[in-house]
Amino acid sequence: MSASNALSPGDPSSFSRPDQCAITDISLDVKIDFGRKVVHGTATYKCKKVLAGADSLILDTDQLTIFKVYCKQTSQDLQFSVGEPVGKFGSKLQITLLTSFPDDGEFEICVDYENSPAATGLQWMPANLTAGKRQPYLYSQLQSIFARTVLPCQDTPSVKHTYSARVTVDKALTVLMSAVPSPTEPAPNDQVTYIFQQPVPIPCYLIAIAVGDLTSKKVGPRTTVWTEPEMIDAAAWEFEKTEEMLKTAEDLCGQYIWGIYDILVLPPTFPYGGMENPCLTFATPTLIVGDRSLTNVIAHEIAHSWTGNLVTNFNWEHFWLNEGHTVFVERKIIGRLHGEDDRQFAMNSGWTELSHTIKEFGPTNPLTKLVLDLTDGTHPEDSFSTVPYEKGSAFLYTIETALGGAAVVEPWLRAYIQKFKGKSIKTDEWKEFLYSYFSTEEQQTALNGIDWEGWLNTPGMPANKPDYDMTLFEACETLCNRWWGGTDIPTTNAEFEAFTVNQKIAFLAELLLKDAMPVERILQMGDLYELPKSNNAEIVSRWYQLCLRGRTRNQLDPTLQFVTDVGRMKFVRPLYQDMYAFEDVRQIAIDTFETNRPNMHPQTAAMVAKDLHLE
Repeated sequence: MSASNALSPGDPSSFSRPDQCAITDISLDVKIDFGRKVVHGTATYKCKKVLAGADSLILDTDQLTIFKVYCKQTSQDLQFSVGEPVGKFGSKLQITLLTSFPDDGEFEICVDYENSPAATGLQWMPANLTAGKRQPYLYSQLQSIFARTVLPCQDTPSVKHTYSARVTVDKALTVLMSAVPSPTEPAPNDQVTYIFQQPVPIPCYLIAIAVGDLTSKKVGPRTTVWTEPEMIDAAAWEFEKTEEMLKTAEDLCGQYIWGIYDILVLPPTFPYGGMENPCLTFATPTLIVGDRSLTNVIAHEIAHSWTGNLVTNFNWEHFWLNEGHTVFVERKIIGRLHGEDDRQFAMNSGWTELSHTIKEFGPTNPLTKLVLDLTDGTHPEDSFSTVPYEKGSAFLYTIETALGGAAVVEPWLRAYIQKFKGKSIKTDEWKEFLYSYFSTEEQQTALNGIDWEGWLNTPGMPANKPDYDMTLFEACETLCNRWWGGTDIPTTNAEFEAFTVNQKIAFLAELLLKDAMPVERILQMGDLYELPKSNNAEIVSRWYQLCLRGRTRNQLDPTLQFVTDVGRMKFVRPLYQDMYAFEDVRQIAIDTFETNRPNMHPQTAAMVAKDLHLE
């Protein structure tokens, strides 16, 4: 695939042509079959012609079986064809429209289908792999382009539509979706039908479903925490302060329009820290550490309710618009709740994480730009990293500083959301609005002084680090240099124990930026700070990395257990990469992966296979 034969003019990763005929609503009526590992049923699409005379509706599919396509009103069959697969992008489903379908109104098309048991957007878990071991579990992860593995759709963030669903399952199971639930209805064969409605238009990657042995506890007027019964008390306590974050986000961004903000704590195989599904954030259990130190992930997902879910990147080349703004808002929430020092510290830590990524990718890698070019056939998943998050956030902070600070920029943030809510935009539109909002001669001069080309279109680290306050961060750097430099090595844990959890994480992250320490010193530090005993995945994963880079097998067994038990790619991928680089343990890592692969989330397994040079 090249620039001349990208999958479509508007989105190189999607076959769909919403510029000709677009979906405005999807209504699902499906059954969950755990025995066959398929979702099957009917999707009904409300469509409108964007181009007068358009004669087809083009959808994305990936390993779906299409049984029948027909007009809802007349039941007349519609001609359709499914193209040959193109790499990992799936196939084009082209549906011929009836000549009676209007140019200036909506019409409805039904598709009877089922997905493949190998659908990359779903993980099917047998009961024995769940916490309670009573019922099987199913959950989705459709970002970036995995919605097409679950249902035929215009799998591009440029298209937003409402959706509703009727989902039939066994009575022992509970169904949750990224929508507002209605009362259930009884169904034959000892089953029940769950009913949902999402009245706010969203891109299809935000459709989400989870099915399992789930229970809940209300922790605020808008928030219910869901998880398996074994974890509910700990999860509810961890996220008890969610309403404070929601109110703070509303002060920054405007009214929260989604009604409910529920949180589902998923099994450990979940590939991410969180996923911003509307009405139902998905969260990793690695956040449950008993001290609320990692709940910034929830602040991040809350921020997505505006930046990402309301204002959305047009395609995955502009992903930084989603994530850069969301990290920017997340840290403003942290600053308002915990103080500006904490916000500044978080930005410093983000810069360190960005440095790790640039070092890993290479400073000339085009995927380290903010605005990407995916027309060469790069899969969006291969382009994802901390770059759109941390480089994007640092860019916005640079703009904020240049324009005079938060008091000047925060009104623009609200205006930006108001201007583009419900829309999907490109970077040029964002920049044009920024310039139109800050229109005085002084403001225009400040904006013109920004290195736009360097920030947006140049790979590698930005030329200049923003002027963050280093107060909380300097202590981390100082302790790091004492250990790494080999002089004045600490003999007590007093300084480390005086750190906040996030300072401890930052200290270890700084060590990982440097060349490996001698093994004896690594193990001395681990003993002194009791790092192997930590129940915080952010801490213990970095500890394991330090050991692997020091070429010691001292912590190999717990490392292998960790990557078997935890599926969050933030932790698992770097550990597998470091084990691969450590030749003495390379084959052990590969064998561990191959043994555990059937139990891993398919998206995690695919990326780790690349890390281990198996694919």
